[in-house]
Amino acid sequence: MKLFEPADFGALHLRNRIVMAPLTRTRAGAQGIPNDLLVEHYRQRAGMGMIITEGTWPVQEGRSYPGQPGIETDEQVAGWRRVTDAVHAEGGTIVMQLMHGGRVSHTSISETPRIVGPSAIAAPGQTHLADGSKADMPVPHELTTAEVREAVQGFVQAARNAIAAGLDGVEVHGANGYLVHEFLSPVSNTRTDEYGGSPENRARFAVEVTTAIAEAIGADRVGIRLSPQHNIQGVLEEDDADVIATYTAVAEGLAPLGLAFVDVLQADVTSELVQTIRRTAGAPFIANSGFSSVTTRDEAIALLDSEHVDAVAVGRPAIANPDLALRWEQDEELNEPRPELFYGASAEGYTDYPTLAELRTPVA
Repeated sequence: MKLFEPADFGALHLRNRIVMAPLTRTRAGAQGIPNDLLVEHYRQRAGMGMIITEGTWPVQEGRSYPGQPGIETDEQVAGWRRVTDAVHAEGGTIVMQLMHGGRVSHTSISETPRIVGPSAIAAPGQTHLADGSKADMPVPHELTTAEVREAVQGFVQAARNAIAAGLDGVEVHGANGYLVHEFLSPVSNTRTDEYGGSPENRARFAVEVTTAIAEAIGADRVGIRLSPQHNIQGVLEEDDADVIATYTAVAEGLAPLGLAFVDVLQADVTSELVQTIRRTAGAPFIANSGFSSVTTRDEAIALLDSEHVDAVAVGRPAIANPDLALRWEQDEELNEPRPELFYGASAEGYTDYPTLAELRTPVA
């Protein structure tokens, strides 16, 4: 079955076509430094074809959640080096998702004087603070044109730091309502400069970030995640024609780069919208259909066999099954995830899911 065959996406070698989706788990402590828990968590999952790390902030004011890791300081780089050494020792491939949270944050989380966005429009709802309380999402500082370009350079330095930490590549987080995605939507982006207005202008930031990173570390080590019409965190994309135009502009901007991969989260990855992105971008294509339901083994096999995708990204099954690739290949029963433990600070619900080998080892 094609799902279990190896592949090369640019400079990235995948031992199978099962990709661990980026999964926020909030275990990196107050300083965002990868610790023993993160080392073990990722080491356990090195049998996946490729690991995409949890969203990692490139600059302090891009931090969205307490316990989220960063890749800005020397201590964070050193922490990630421990993670990559552990994954590589197990024969795995790991890339870092660079996630600037944009307006989805709070100054008490980022510990900076401001949070930022494409426009001075707050995300809806509330966010959880480190002390367990909730606060309304604040109105962000609207980035000036010059500051948008500075934000691009923040991503570039983060990508360089990731490579210095031993990551095999990086993924730009252009999805799920965070900064890059905020630029794409006419609801969260009401700018009147070259980064707002038309679909092409709203696509500009995503293309510039990805292009600049590709120039810095090599396009064959760079991917991007998109989530068209996810309609999450107030980043609404409800006009079908505008969505097609916007994401076609993104894909056309990416096409000349020769990226390692494009990664799309969408309920129907066989849809014309998603397949247009795939054809236009022209890069190896990873799809995550877990938009509203968990991707199953049978669905993953069918997507590969029908050639709608080149690899499948999975989230919850990878949380609960460190040896997911082996279990799927052998068609074995899976551990059930424990959603109440997805976010926390301990090993419980993080590194304590048993492997098949552990389940089959007799208790002395």
